[in-house]
Amino acid sequence: MLKNANKSKDGLTTRIIVGTPGRILDLMQEGACDLSEVDYLVLDEADRMLDKGFENDIRNIISNTKPSTERQTMMFSATWPEAVRRLASTFQRDPIRVTVGSDDLTANSRVEQVVEVFDDARSKDQRLLNLLQSLSHKKTTQTGASEARILVFALYKKEASRVEQMLRRQGYSVGALHGDMSQTARMETLENFKNGRTGLMVATDVAARGLDIPNVGAVINYTFPLTIEDYIHRIGRTGRGGKSGKSITFFTGEGHERSLAGEFARVLREGGFEYSGLKKFPMTIKKKEHSAYGAFFRDDIPVPSGPRKIVF
Repeated sequence: MLKNANKSKDGLTTRIIVGTPGRILDLMQEGACDLSEVDYLVLDEADRMLDKGFENDIRNIISNTKPSTERQTMMFSATWPEAVRRLASTFQRDPIRVTVGSDDLTANSRVEQVVEVFDDARSKDQRLLNLLQSLSHKKTTQTGASEARILVFALYKKEASRVEQMLRRQGYSVGALHGDMSQTARMETLENFKNGRTGLMVATDVAARGLDIPNVGAVINYTFPLTIEDYIHRIGRTGRGGKSGKSITFFTGEGHERSLAGEFARVLREGGFEYSGLKKFPMTIKKKEHSAYGAFFRDDIPVPSGPRKIVF
């Protein structure tokens, strides 16, 4: 969200701009957006903005705004890793850190967390079907909108599409949300899921952040995400607005999952949930890595001493 003094064709001044980094840069390059008078710069999902390939774009955008001495910068995120915190400090002056809950990486306490460990990943489809039956999800043969929505996360676009088609063959009214879909198709899927016409949705991590969907009763992680932060954001789609929710995670310990078992076990343990099935995997906690800079991501950046902190 950027406040500026751009004027539209009808002579009205644009006070607020909301956009993705890439689109804002496009408008800047086209000469349609002048950020030189920006007073307030807000980065939502700031850890993703600074860690997932957007850093150069963000630096470019900020360099075209007012100096930090004349501009207020605000960053919001449910997860705030140390490596990203260091990078964020280079954009801020005399910052105040406001924490709701804990500084540690923790999940929403209103979400019950369950992990199911699989020796054979091929059995996940049948287990998913059994879970949907136990969660009393309505099939297409039944009338009326489903009150409780169920969100199933897959890691890859092709996997999300395959799981959606499998569920559709089983008679479920199901939508999909992933990067291979057009914007129109995405919006239609989301609208049907929000209003309950479709009570079941299979999605990649495009749905893990920034979506406030009412009455999501359960999140099922068909495939474990690439980071623990993404896991926290995924299960945060349920248990919102003071309601309780449930997350069920399928874990095979294959590929990237094995190295995340220790961190995952810590999140479950600190939430008071069972994690014994994970103990057959290494319980070491891997050092955080940046997607571009690796394990030694910008450790040379000093964090300003004595930041003011407010904890709720």
